Amino acid sequence: MSDLHLVDVPVPGGTAEAHLSLPPGGHGPGVLLVMDAIGLRPQIAAMCERIAGWGHVVLAPNVFHRDGTVAELAPTEDLHTPEGREAVMGRAMPRVRALTSDLSRPDVEAYLAALRGLDAVDDGPVAVTGYCMGARIALRAAGDHPDVVAACGGFHGGGLVTDEPDSPHLSVATARAELVFGHADHDGSMPPEAVATLGAALADAGLTATNEVYPDAPHGYTMADTAMYQEAGAERHYRELEALLSRRLGGAPAGG
Repeated sequence: MSDLHLVDVPVPGGTAEAHLSLPPGGHGPGVLLVMDAIGLRPQIAAMCERIAGWGHVVLAPNVFHRDGTVAELAPTEDLHTPEGREAVMGRAMPRVRALTSDLSRPDVEAYLAALRGLDAVDDGPVAVTGYCMGARIALRAAGDHPDVVAACGGFHGGGLVTDEPDSPHLSVATARAELVFGHADHDGSMPPEAVATLGAALADAGLTATNEVYPDAPHGYTMADTAMYQEAGAERHYRELEALLSRRLGGAPAGG
């Protein structure tokens, strides 16, 4: 696990804390990482550090900034136990439901502006990658900011396809990014018919995209601090994300 390095990001109505990871060379293309429902914590920092090691500047905001600070929302239970994870998720789900798209979309605009305004971030497009409910936010970011977001990843995302008029999958119609999705197997929040609907939308939009189900991977498979972690799925996600970022963003070499 990695320590959090928190910076303040201006958002509508206040500020949001965000973890910032810098690459070995000190600069590079920007990546916005949208956390899972459990929140901004050392596991998210560790993921940011790994991505930064590929030559990117990574910013991971506390998307629940309206509900409390990172310290106030930090899980105290042992997430490695099913009971501990369930207790934390019980507290998190009201926050997830309250973060509607009319709130998250202006926040994302602010996060992207803050990321691109960092001295360490190279000029040019950025990427967004999201986890769990963060995949919904990442996908909408790609659709809302097609001139800025060149790559979008979504891993064990839930609710990417709904019957609502703001369903995240509708955002592919206006996106121009390359998209990579790694769905959890047997995931009630993203069943096979939803994966197929997302795939059809991607095809209709003519986007370069990967839309695959990772075998035997539970929802939350990337999160090494929880009972849902699956090493095979997590490592596949890192490989596919690194390749996506390399194709679309490049990166600053170590020491460069």
